[in-house]
Amino acid sequence: MMAVKYAITTMMSVCILTKNSSATLKETLASVSFFDEVVILDNGSTDNTLEIARTFTNVKIYEEPFVGFGRLRNLAAEKASHDWILALDSDEVLSPTLQQELQRLNKQRGEIYALSRHNFYHGKRIKGCGWDRDRVIRLYHRSDTKYSEAPVHEAVEKKQLKIVQLQAPLLHTPYRSTEEFLAKMQHYSSLFAEQYQGKRSSSFQKALWKGLFSFFRSYFLQKGIFLGKAGFIISVYNGNTTFYKYLKLAEKKSHILSA
Repeated sequence: MMAVKYAITTMMSVCILTKNSSATLKETLASVSFFDEVVILDNGSTDNTLEIARTFTNVKIYEEPFVGFGRLRNLAAEKASHDWILALDSDEVLSPTLQQELQRLNKQRGEIYALSRHNFYHGKRIKGCGWDRDRVIRLYHRSDTKYSEAPVHEAVEKKQLKIVQLQAPLLHTPYRSTEEFLAKMQHYSSLFAEQYQGKRSSSFQKALWKGLFSFFRSYFLQKGIFLGKAGFIISVYNGNTTFYKYLKLAEKKSHILSA
């Protein structure tokens, strides 16, 4: 049985991007310890992320400057030994049932595989605010496709490939504190403005409208109102992030016009 398990897992490489991921990385790496290769591509950690990674014998560590999430995903895949790539975030954990499903999976060229992601906040699964029904394509053959080059909100290019939905959950804890909320809001809103500069229009009025609607959609239409304090906090975060994305985009436009 063990020989069969090893033969299956060596057909895939796990690729993970990290930066100051010490709070979550140990649990993530423990959940993929049955793979013979995990590629860590770090872009400037100043905490003990890499020290944690080095305690796992199946991990290979590489370091690159930040050039956008899409490009980093593809750089990590290029460094892998195997053609089948399982791309994870450093705050995602394979559930035991997903570990088993991946080991049994009969992968086929021409197919890409979507995972059902369960999102958690303060230990509670969030079934609303747009965090439920979360499907992410993460397993693919690198000769068939790759990630888009988008700096943020990158995704595996679907092309004409068949999407196969796996059943077991991927466990995700995107924010553990208010500080993480604010840090990610700042980072992702700046990347959004850079990505869509010259491609989308924006203004203060548009930023305000989109931010308000994002809160309304999250809290009321996506049922955050039924999730207590967590639902309100997440909805406020969603609204603020949208507002600052478009406000920064508007500022970039005004800087160009005034130059």
